[in-house]
Amino acid sequence: MNTLMSTDFDFPGQKSVYKGKVREVYTLENDVLVMVATDRLSAFDVVMPKGIPFKGQILNQIATKMMKDTEDIVPNWLMATPDPNVAVGEACEPFKVEMVIRGYMSGHAAREYKAGKRLLCGVPMPEGMQENDKFPEPIITPATKAEKGDHDEDISKEDILKRGIVSKEDYEVLEKYTRALFQRGTEIAAKRGLILVDTKYEFGKTKDGKIVLIDEIHTPDSSRYFYAEGYEERQAKGEAQKQLSKEFVRQWLISNGFQGLEGQTVPEMSDEYIETVSNRYIELFENITGEKFVKSDISNLQERILANVTTYLAK
Repeated sequence: MNTLMSTDFDFPGQKSVYKGKVREVYTLENDVLVMVATDRLSAFDVVMPKGIPFKGQILNQIATKMMKDTEDIVPNWLMATPDPNVAVGEACEPFKVEMVIRGYMSGHAAREYKAGKRLLCGVPMPEGMQENDKFPEPIITPATKAEKGDHDEDISKEDILKRGIVSKEDYEVLEKYTRALFQRGTEIAAKRGLILVDTKYEFGKTKDGKIVLIDEIHTPDSSRYFYAEGYEERQAKGEAQKQLSKEFVRQWLISNGFQGLEGQTVPEMSDEYIETVSNRYIELFENITGEKFVKSDISNLQERILANVTTYLAK
């Protein structure tokens, strides 16, 4: 299977490169960033040994579509998408927090709740809730951005301000933007018969001091979705919700004895399983965007990306 696991480009005017868990970001002269979405799969903050065909294209195309669908309410870094796996935009100084917002008690919040905690990132969670119940109103539960290989950590607004990670003035903008984006994302999801359960947003500051949305938005890697149809009935019966997110990968890993903890080994993913993951990502794309997924030519991913980006930069 031809997948994009890592890149080693040398674009015109290139100054540096940063390799994250899934994306590789090339900084060029004139404060331009070239962000390449690889096919790497990360779960529990661990990158899996094998890639997922078309995953990078799927994430990049969802994220860029959602950026365009929200640019009227929140400014973003995006300038162009010269290749299915690539976004080009304005270089920013990233804030060292991820703005996680939760409309429902699922995933990490549910695990903490089951462990008896009623406070998440300094935000109280009501008594008497069951997994996947809707919160009275969405809660913001930030996480500190981990250095490569480390786990992101929950942090309260109070700690962010006390430690000077973000100024009070800037944090208020991040909060306002987070709520506006989640509201819009909820509306977009509802049109597709989906519920936006929780998601995370990342922001940066441009050279002229403007706060903008960066990285990915409303993708299955950064967000959790439920199918709206049957949600109430499943909750009433205490059944698991039908999900659209990479939670299915996490659950497969947990069932195979892996949660990213010390001493645990990543289970072997067969080619058959990887194909099912790829197909699930395509299903996610089509459900989230309402568009048919068109597979790009992956016979030589590196050459294709280099040619498309170089042509764009020459303009």
